[in-house]
Amino acid sequence: MDWIKQIGRYIVVMLLQVLLLDQLQLWGACHPYVYILCLLMMPITLPHSVSMVIGAAVGLVMDIFCNSLGVHTAACILLMFIRPYLIGVIVNDKDRLNEQISLRAIGMEALIKYVVILVLIHHLTVFLLAAWSWAHIGFVLLETLVSSLITISLIISYNALRYK
Repeated sequence: MDWIKQIGRYIVVMLLQVLLLDQLQLWGACHPYVYILCLLMMPITLPHSVSMVIGAAVGLVMDIFCNSLGVHTAACILLMFIRPYLIGVIVNDKDRLNEQISLRAIGMEALIKYVVILVLIHHLTVFLLAAWSWAHIGFVLLETLVSSLITISLIISYNALRYK
């Protein structure tokens, strides 16, 4: 039953991303990628290799819709590679974690650290690979900062509303 809820959440978030958020071009530098919510909130009991394959599949779907030639796939694989190590560093009491990362499971402070670090890594990877040059590093950093702030706000808000 949990898998059905996970897949349903993934479909809803991807539709929201593709149909609404990808159509928004806020100031030319804001591209919120909330689709990574599904990756961030995945069950922590999955083997690392399985979670990386799921990350690659999610990134590939996003690349197909964005016509971005593997940029999202690479960023999602990196995100899923780093995720278990970050959980080990941020979450002090791993015994409290039952299935997935959530506000209820790890608390607000740890959730914010977790989301901020992974969103910044994901977004910086996406924008650096999309630019494919250090010539526009200033704009890449601006894009990363603005997009990450919006994405982080949306993900934290979702978690706060979900577990209120």
